[in-house]
Amino acid sequence: MPRSKATADRLVVQNAAKTLLANIRFASLDDPIRVITVTSTAPNEGKSTVALNLAQAIATSGKRVVLVECDMRRRSMADMIGVHSRGGLYAVLSEQMRLEDAVVETSQKNLFFLDSEPHIPNPADIIASRRFANLVKALKSTFQYVIFDTPPVGTFIDAAEVGHLSDGLLFVIRENFTKRAEIVAAVDQLKKAEVNIIGTVMNYCETEVSDYYYSYYTKDGKKVRTSDTSDAAAAAPARAAADTRGAAQGVVPSTGLTSKSRTSRRS
Repeated sequence: MPRSKATADRLVVQNAAKTLLANIRFASLDDPIRVITVTSTAPNEGKSTVALNLAQAIATSGKRVVLVECDMRRRSMADMIGVHSRGGLYAVLSEQMRLEDAVVETSQKNLFFLDSEPHIPNPADIIASRRFANLVKALKSTFQYVIFDTPPVGTFIDAAEVGHLSDGLLFVIRENFTKRAEIVAAVDQLKKAEVNIIGTVMNYCETEVSDYYYSYYTKDGKKVRTSDTSDAAAAAPARAAADTRGAAQGVVPSTGLTSKSRTSRRS
């Protein structure tokens, strides 16, 4: 039976996220990157979707990961995950709630979530505080990975502040969307804040899903189509091996996480 496009797209997203995770691991072998900030230049480039897909890939690998909503002005992660808590960042930082009570489990094993409350006053000042820096340390000591979803760089300074406290930052770029000059300005701002930009993620990319992921070559070199998931899984490591060559030198190659038809339009 032919594979549906929705299923095919979902598998492509999962494989691309796993490849991205492999690249991150290869980016720094001696000093593993565990605290990751995800941002973009402008809204609607899909950074929140990338952050969630990466967190899901980490959880699937058996590592405990917490996804933190740091886009306080345009919260979207709770609705994407389908999980809500009684309190979040502000409650923890103001000592109204313990961190272990604010962090909630999700439906996926090993994936946890720390939300931020709506209408938090002065988010930039909160992120720049000593209490927030201590929160980052506490999360790192509790979880194997910490992922912060932050506002776009071209809009607020929050991403630079959080990125400075992180081991590395992923910069999401939507294909044929953001102007080159804006991207260059955003990267310059991050560099001035001494943020470790470990690489970029090219998003909203069209990919030849069926031809690449769901086919294999016979001994005589002929390509054979298949609807067997195991064949798709077998093809993925070859792509991962090719993409991680640059990562071994500290650069994460651009990775198209999803096609335009599958990427959420949330920021």
